[in-house]
Order: sequence, then C-alpha cells, then structure tokens
Amino acid sequence: MGEHAQEWESLIEELSAGLEAAERAEHAVVAAELLEAETASTELADRLRARRGDQLRLRLRSGDDVAGIVLDAGPHWVLLGAGRRRSLVPITAIQMAQPLGAVAPPPGEVDRRLGLARVVRAIAREGATVSVACEAGSYSGRIVRVGRDHLDLRTEAGVLTVAFGALAVVSSL
Repeated sequence: MGEHAQEWESLIEELSAGLEAAERAEHAVVAAELLEAETASTELADRLRARRGDQLRLRLRSGDDVAGIVLDAGPHWVLLGAGRRRSLVPITAIQMAQPLGAVAPPPGEVDRRLGLARVVRAIAREGATVSVACEAGSYSGRIVRVGRDHLDLRTEAGVLTVAFGALAVVSSL
C-alpha cells in the first residue's frame, strides 16, 4: 500500500508540474498577444508624445531634417525646440523619426482637442515672422489667416495660401 501511495503522490506531482508549465505558457501567450494588440493600436503621435523633453531628429517628406527637444505633441503635430527656434511639424509630414521608444499614455481630452489648426492659430496671434516649408518650397512671412485645412502667409510677394496637407514645418525665425 505504501508503494502505491508514493506512485500516486508522484503522479499528482507530475500532473501539478505539467499544469503549472501549461499555465505559464498560456500566460506568456496572452501577454504576447496583449503586447501585440497594444503595439498595433499605437500611433506615431503617441510615441512622439512619449519623448517630451528628449532630443529628436525628424526627416520630413520635403527631404529636410528638423532636430530639437520635443516640447509638446498633439494627435496631429509635434513641437520641437532648438535654442530659441521652434518648429511645428504636422505628423503627416514626418517620414522618419529617431530615436523613438516607449508609447505615452493615450492623449487626454485637451490634447485631443489641440488640432494643428488651433496651434497654428495661436502662432498667428503672436504675429511673429515665421518660415513655412511645404512641398512647393520655403517662404517667410506672417500667418494672417488660418482655416480648417490651410493657412494664409503674408510674404513680401503677397499672400500665399498653404494647404495643411502640403505643410512640412512652421518654424520661428
């Protein structure tokens, strides 16, 4: 009888060890699936927002490089600072960013409401001379009007209208 009891104890230990191993493997699979799902829902703006206070280099679709400290970021834009210069870059203008790391928590309601047009309007209210780079070239002037999807820039040659879709960067001078 003692021999059978030991066999049963060994059998139960083996079953327990097998179940524990299966449980650990299942937890690892679930964790990997959760990480993959989180990564799949990550937007570039989230990763840029996570870099607040850090140095970042962007390559824009215009071919220009913009580098600086990430001062702020919204769902559709990132603001970099290099010394006294500020560069507002639409997310859609970014081809590459380096270095990026972790993901920031989802944006709050205020961040979600700070769209590109709202930030450009704030720059326009300052009345400062800016450089606006777009696919057609770079122009200096003052932003005099901001629509939902475009801005008007008063230059020495007159007023130019730039669609946000073509905008690469708005920089302070």
